[in-house]
Amino acid sequence: MYNNKRLTNTQSIFFLFISLLMNSIGNGLTVATNMGSPVWTASAANIAYFFDASIGTVLIIYGIVQIFINCLLLMEINPHRIIGNLIFIGFFGPLVAIFKNFFLYYLDVGSAPLLLRIILVFIGITMVAIAVSIYQRVNLILHPGDEMTNIIRFKYTNGNAQTAQLINFLIPVIVIFLIGIVSHYLVAVNIGTLFALLGQGIIIGLADRLIFSKLSHYRAY
Repeated sequence: MYNNKRLTNTQSIFFLFISLLMNSIGNGLTVATNMGSPVWTASAANIAYFFDASIGTVLIIYGIVQIFINCLLLMEINPHRIIGNLIFIGFFGPLVAIFKNFFLYYLDVGSAPLLLRIILVFIGITMVAIAVSIYQRVNLILHPGDEMTNIIRFKYTNGNAQTAQLINFLIPVIVIFLIGIVSHYLVAVNIGTLFALLGQGIIIGLADRLIFSKLSHYRAY
């Protein structure tokens, strides 16, 4: 599972770019279908809706909160890792908002037939999981939420991606639950959210072995 041979800078940037783009497209697609987004994104979408804010802004704020949690989990402050997290979310949040608007307003995905939207949300969540698998293995810079999963996976759950992902989802699930109680209305929570909750960790584990299989985790925490 681990590989002590580092990728070249060009290779690392290539895989990071591909996975960041895939993750942003997948998240934007899931939000546009309104059939359920990955759990953190669904939570951010509900906060954005509740406070009439941009989902891109909420995702950036979420990222900063996740950085703080990661420091607590590792019991250290690593400036290099934190800067990398900030760079990632600085691109990720706006890209998700851009792709959400593209799918929603230009392709009118929200008005597509129900079956098509279900298929699209499954595709979007699968894209997110594959993307996470890729850039977790590259480990150049990470989204702080996915770094949290990596930390939990290799420091606390003996490499089990599914268990680590479920633990990671506790915070956004609580946020969604509380907003639902207060507002009596939820967005981006549907069958896709359940699929992400139960299956995203499994897909990440499969992608580790099947997608760019020679790309191994460089180090554990």
